[in-house]
Amino acid sequence: MGSIGQPSSTSSPTPLPDGRSWAQALARYRQPSNGRGLVEVAITVVPLAALWLLAWLTLDIGYWLALPLAIAAGGFVLRLFMIQHDCSHGSFFRHRLANDWIGRAASIVTMTPYGVWRRTHSIHHASSGNLDRRGMGDVDTLTVAEYRARSMWGRLRYRLYRHPLVMFGLGPAYLFILQHRLPVGLMRGNGWRPWISTMATNAAIVAVASGLIWLIGFKAFLLVHLPVLLVAASIGVWLFYVQHQFEDTVWAKDGAWNAHDAALHGSSHYDLPAFLRWFTANIGMHHVHHLSSRIPFYRLPRVLRDHPELRDVGRLTFVQSLRCVRLALWDDTQRRLVSFREARAAL
Repeated sequence: MGSIGQPSSTSSPTPLPDGRSWAQALARYRQPSNGRGLVEVAITVVPLAALWLLAWLTLDIGYWLALPLAIAAGGFVLRLFMIQHDCSHGSFFRHRLANDWIGRAASIVTMTPYGVWRRTHSIHHASSGNLDRRGMGDVDTLTVAEYRARSMWGRLRYRLYRHPLVMFGLGPAYLFILQHRLPVGLMRGNGWRPWISTMATNAAIVAVASGLIWLIGFKAFLLVHLPVLLVAASIGVWLFYVQHQFEDTVWAKDGAWNAHDAALHGSSHYDLPAFLRWFTANIGMHHVHHLSSRIPFYRLPRVLRDHPELRDVGRLTFVQSLRCVRLALWDDTQRRLVSFREARAAL
């Protein structure tokens, strides 16, 4: 077998190294650039502010013009969330204080308390794909056996939760507008930090929103900012969903679970067109991100250029990703995600 990052000289396929070997090989990409980080912030925040302002200014012309501008602004809020995401990993700037304060500032716009998000997301990275450690920072996923063991009401609740209108419509709105306002379930073992982070973010959101409402009025604020937030929230949840909810993802019990292999094979490579990769800050290269979460998002494409072996690992095109919506249960026998219909047919 060739060395990591080098194709084999033989005609037979080169077996992939294990996840731990890849994590070690990718460590050299982890150094962030303060200058590049500032540029990425600027080319995200400035267009966001301009589009928001234009959406407001065009309200008098017609909502048919203001709404597309607000939707476009939602794309930049999504990108700002990805910057906040990298800051939470300490990967966007070289210094922790810079990461934390940019992350906190971004959290006011994304309506996602920075400290709470950083905590829950670190747990997600530490337990992704582990069947015995589900429930924190994940899309709720039952095994086929667990689903069958539930009452009729329990099955109905899970099916409703998994319905696309709830998962990608009502769910994101509830998550970002309501659930993020209180750190329910996070106080135990964490002291008052989740409460302080959440309340500080809430206070800043109220202050900014109040100022804008005072300037332009409540109706105008709602007409502009609500679609901005809903677009960013729904696309964000969709991205998080396809990053781990694909047919050949990896789940395992604690004894058989390996963090590095779960990162490599349990996370997808969502191969999007170039302009969507830009708006989503390369988060589709999620298998690389999970292998080495300290790599800044602007260095992820370089990883795939230098290591083409990683391109086809867990690769999903946009069309292929649409088929992931039907997947809802982990089948321990087949070692893959299946739909409700497939689970019923296996009885």
